[in-house]
Amino acid sequence: MIYLDNSATTFPKPQNVTLAVNRALREYGFNPGRGGYRQSVVTAQRIFEARSLIKDFFGMANEENVIFTGGCTQALNTVIKGFLHKGDHVVISSFEHNAVLRPLQSLKDSGMITYSAAEVVPGDDDRTLSNFRKAINAKTRLFVCTHASNVFGNILPTKRLCALAHHYGVLFCLDAAQTAGVLPINMQEDGYDFVCCAGHKYLYGPMGTGLLLIGEDRALDPLIEGGTGSESADARMPSYYPDRLEAGTLNVPGIFGLSAGVRFVKEQGIEQIYRKETRLITRLHERLNSIKGVTVYGKGEGIRSVPVLAFTLDKTDSEKAASMLGEKFGVAVRGGLHCAPLAHRTMGTIERGVVRVAPSVFTTEREIALFANAVERL
Repeated sequence: MIYLDNSATTFPKPQNVTLAVNRALREYGFNPGRGGYRQSVVTAQRIFEARSLIKDFFGMANEENVIFTGGCTQALNTVIKGFLHKGDHVVISSFEHNAVLRPLQSLKDSGMITYSAAEVVPGDDDRTLSNFRKAINAKTRLFVCTHASNVFGNILPTKRLCALAHHYGVLFCLDAAQTAGVLPINMQEDGYDFVCCAGHKYLYGPMGTGLLLIGEDRALDPLIEGGTGSESADARMPSYYPDRLEAGTLNVPGIFGLSAGVRFVKEQGIEQIYRKETRLITRLHERLNSIKGVTVYGKGEGIRSVPVLAFTLDKTDSEKAASMLGEKFGVAVRGGLHCAPLAHRTMGTIERGVVRVAPSVFTTEREIALFANAVERL
């Protein structure tokens, strides 16, 4: 199999990730912070070390503000539902994933909040910022913005958008599902108030892992409430992080694996990873553009993007094309709307969707060439 669906989840995982998960199951099968016996204490220490590694990787001030979640979707829901109050207004981009759109729509349907989607203009950051500025009103309290489109790869000017939000007294939440591990993120330097990450994508951790990274003095109500091993006599959740947002038993094997994935990315170097994957996508873009009947989206003059490529085949439904590539040529890609209808409406592909190609650090030039040959034959 030629696996090119890494925007969904990276595969294969680095060997150190597999070893870390296996070690957790063999040697650290104890509940951290819930017991006074040595194994529980040591497991808690390993979890703290994982927080410390992640804190440094993302340029944070405190380990306590590293929150482990079940994925980026849970992290985004925690921010959206834990920060907003009745009457608040939110501005999002026209490239947002359903992990942002659906919780906001649910709150809107209940009469709690309103939101506006500011149009992203690919290749023109000034116009994109202008559209966000026009969407702000007196009740705007939060921007939620993807770092890069999960479908087309377009990188949004999130640092400038964050500065714009702060100028108007609005907080900024970054959806880094597609960029953590591919683009550098430094919370203190970039100014982001919240960063939500998928552990199983370009951080190379196991499925079912994610991160919520919180800036200084940013209070959130918990999405889930329950046991924390701390303040157990109190019927309310603790007021401090990470306990306030981490009810229930932690996913110790997942955290071990995620920590190993972050260490792998750190050792490889984000810039080197980005450069390699971009080189592969550039070659594929050139090849697909030369094939009659293929239309490539999201690329062009002045457009910055992560290593993702979206295309369609004339007169062929995108989901059918992806299925045929898998059945006939053993290629794993994804077709359809990719849980991002806003992005497809923005790019004019809502009716047919696109086929998405996403390499990883393990993808080879030969695999890219074989994939291009498969598209040409199809």
